[in-house]
Amino acid sequence: KQEAFIQERAELILSKDEPAITLDGKRVRLEANIELPHEVSQAVEMGADGIGLFRSEFLFMGRQILPTEEEQFEAYAHVLRAMPDKPVTIRTLDLGSDKTLDGEATVAVNPALGLRAVRYCLSRPDLFATQLRALLRASVYGKLRILIPMLSHMHELLAVREAIESAKKELDLAGRAYSDNIELGAMVEIPAIAIAIEPFLNALDFVSIGTNDLIQYTLAIDRVDNEVSDLYDPLHPAVLRLISQTIQAGERAGISVAICGEMAGDARFTKLLLGLGLNEFSMHPQQLLDVKKLVRTSHTNALRTKIATALNRAESIDLNSLGI
Repeated sequence: KQEAFIQERAELILSKDEPAITLDGKRVRLEANIELPHEVSQAVEMGADGIGLFRSEFLFMGRQILPTEEEQFEAYAHVLRAMPDKPVTIRTLDLGSDKTLDGEATVAVNPALGLRAVRYCLSRPDLFATQLRALLRASVYGKLRILIPMLSHMHELLAVREAIESAKKELDLAGRAYSDNIELGAMVEIPAIAIAIEPFLNALDFVSIGTNDLIQYTLAIDRVDNEVSDLYDPLHPAVLRLISQTIQAGERAGISVAICGEMAGDARFTKLLLGLGLNEFSMHPQQLLDVKKLVRTSHTNALRTKIATALNRAESIDLNSLGI
């Protein structure tokens, strides 16, 4: 088994520079998720098409003093310099719930539904402004895309845009350079935005589906609670319909839709997601080649027909019965 595994990995490595193109000619983007700047080297090594998710909160956690603007700038610039010609998507702070700053233990009854992510950032304008200035300054080194987590209301998006404009004005006064071609996107992880996605697509450059939280909020299941973990089902038809609706709305609007949750890196779901119309995956660098192998042996048109029929079922989809 060990020898077979080593042989399989060796064969996969040979494909790292090959494009992820399906049997019917569909080009699929395979990007990497990272948590810390040095992990970008793994993404480059595995031939990633870019960084689909840089979880910036890990620069803030496990320390007594918050990172300065300069420290954040260096971290973001490091990743952008490593991939100067490929998109780098950096998510603004997703603090709250199970990720908190030292000394900021939550007192919320249900922290997953409380002051977290963009809500937290908008409640801490100085903290948010510091991160935005660092991101804008780093943008001169590559193709930066800023990703806002946990959006559920249009007024939150407008407030984020105002904060970005304010940060730009501060940098203008300080004589600091930044790119004029920064894309702004949002995480689709709350059912509300998935159901009413069209106004957001009109105001954004891209969206990325966070399946971990989308499943949690759709099924009302705490994904870290072992007592109900058996009900956490990525294949529940309600979850798949929300994913499908978001992808289709993106196609109609000409806006790219990615998935950066765990489903994107789980090879069991690769053909399913292709069948839902997904053409942009983001995952841990070590999962890229396994997913690429499946992409290159898939026929997307046939998969879309199978999945469209299966979505009408009331129970969880059985991938084995679909032959995928």
